[in-house]
Amino acid sequence: MHLMELPREVLLGENLTGEVLNVARRLRLGRRALVLYGSTTMNIAGKDVEESLSREFDVKGVTIEGASVAEVERTMKLASDFNADWMVAVGGGSIIDVAKLASYRLGIPFISFPTTASHDGIASANASIKGLGAKTSVKARPPIAVIADVQIIKTAPYRYLAAGVGDIISNLTAVKDWQLAHRIRGEYYSEYAASLSLMSAKMVMKNADIIRLGNEESVRKVVKGLISSGVAMSIAGSSRPASGAEHLFSHALDMLLEKPALHGEQVGVGTIIMAYLHGLRWERVKETLKKVGAPTNAYELEIEPEVVIKALTIAHTIRPERYTILGRDGLTWEAAEKAAKITGVI
Repeated sequence: MHLMELPREVLLGENLTGEVLNVARRLRLGRRALVLYGSTTMNIAGKDVEESLSREFDVKGVTIEGASVAEVERTMKLASDFNADWMVAVGGGSIIDVAKLASYRLGIPFISFPTTASHDGIASANASIKGLGAKTSVKARPPIAVIADVQIIKTAPYRYLAAGVGDIISNLTAVKDWQLAHRIRGEYYSEYAASLSLMSAKMVMKNADIIRLGNEESVRKVVKGLISSGVAMSIAGSSRPASGAEHLFSHALDMLLEKPALHGEQVGVGTIIMAYLHGLRWERVKETLKKVGAPTNAYELEIEPEVVIKALTIAHTIRPERYTILGRDGLTWEAAEKAAKITGVI
């Protein structure tokens, strides 16, 4: 059996903080809601969502401090004590990931209300939580609804939008890795999920000139791409359509660095290298990232060249069960250095 779970509603527009109320009504989510936000996103939209919902629902607001196992457990306890019927996450990836995993473990739905468009976790079933041991992410369930207010997302630093492009463009190499695993390992492959994922990547490449403007239309383009990537993963039943060797490279950097760059920024640079290894037109990937103002090399990521090489040599160990262009044994130091130099990453 292959189960596909998708968001039931996706709203994209302006002035949507009050729409959470209407979505909760339409989907009959229940009387008691837990509203999650960060210390920053509380003032950006969290309190507005909470206030809107409190007109008709019993609401409790919770400030989340990072995406950790401890925060997931604390959220679950607060939700259980409050007897919450559902949750809404107002914030970036950390807030959404905590709500995603906590709601999944409690067996209640959650609504995703992103305040940035920096990665595809806003609509996917996968949550990246610190403290999961060797795992880089864990499978949960996608949000029952996604409400993306382009005005709110536009107020976030432009850097986050550019990082979102990096996460979407990585679909190019993620799908290539998936096809490779299908041919070599006989891994399940969904042509439909792969096509949707690739369409998202090609769309941001085509619209790079619009995205670089950083206006409402730019946000719409990136958010649509991120949501499509999330849906592609739900259709596939795994993160395969949007996560390959370039993501393993980013996770390796996270392990090696005290202060990593944004996920989408690291993944974008990883995509340049993996596109080269796959024999794709890596120059086009680099050109798109440059055009939208995303990092394309170690210097712009504020990472030492040696760290980039080291990450490339250990990336294959992050998820050994996931076959990619890095192979079973990974890259040698010499091969990693050569790939990084040829692509101008170092």
